[in-house]
Amino acid sequence: MQPYSPNWTHITEFVMVGFVGVHEARLLFFTLFLAMYLFTLVENLAIILVVALNHRLRRPMYFFLTHLSCLEIWYTSVTVPKMLAGFIGVGGGKNISYAGCLSQLFIFTFLGATECFLLAAMAYDRYVAICMPLRYGALVSWGTCIRLAAACWLGGLLTPILPIYLMSQLTFCGPNVIDHFFCDASPLLALSCSDVTLKETTDFLVSLVVLLASSTVISVSYGNIVWTLLHIHSAAERRKAFSTCAAHLTVVSLFYGTLFFMYVRTKVASSINFNKVVSVFYSIVTPMLNPLIYSLRNKEVKGALGRVFSFRSWGGQ
Repeated sequence: MQPYSPNWTHITEFVMVGFVGVHEARLLFFTLFLAMYLFTLVENLAIILVVALNHRLRRPMYFFLTHLSCLEIWYTSVTVPKMLAGFIGVGGGKNISYAGCLSQLFIFTFLGATECFLLAAMAYDRYVAICMPLRYGALVSWGTCIRLAAACWLGGLLTPILPIYLMSQLTFCGPNVIDHFFCDASPLLALSCSDVTLKETTDFLVSLVVLLASSTVISVSYGNIVWTLLHIHSAAERRKAFSTCAAHLTVVSLFYGTLFFMYVRTKVASSINFNKVVSVFYSIVTPMLNPLIYSLRNKEVKGALGRVFSFRSWGGQ
């Protein structure tokens, strides 16, 4: 919160400074983040394509994976292109309007919350498939999948409404420099001339509810999965299953760990540079890792990808 000044002027545009201190290496960072962004787009589009073209993959697990892939494309596209433009100074890449900033924050929060709920739905799907295979068809029917997916998107959409409304009621009177690479709540609150106590408390409670609810479902589901896997008699099958679960839990822990650190707290962070590094993990790194962990390590998906692209190569000859 900025101190009161009689010379207040209302801000209509913000400037995002991005990564301060990397001016000499900005082209290196631009290339690195561009490569990560393009890789994220390609792998998620490949998953959407292969599931759409292969009728064998039209099952609940791949239904949720398709939703996750669509979400990851939008999630990274909300922040990364603007950040890349800021690195090379194209078209006022560092500038963003007040309305544009709040819109970016709304969409980013909406998609982030939706991802939390989708990961919980996917964990429940795996729990039923592994722990109650005989009841899987009844418990995870197509109707259930559609309702679960709709609930995830609706829950994500409702999540930012109150926080963004409260943000829109704050006064921003200068300076207008956001020390971040996108419009996140914490650096915005640091620029406000208003009392931000209610806004901080609301952000804390909303984040706590979303993260605790979804992470509890994930923890309980994988806890039961691990317990079931311990009773598998084949050591080879048990190692393979544990390897898959460990990969899932690693990327989920990275995603949730960084989100808990950033959003489940009541005070605006003091270490802005460290916050930027943490933000890179949940906004860029985990969206890139999710397709690799959840889909591209899967034998069915790899086989379907091989068939799709070999068919296209053959058809083009």
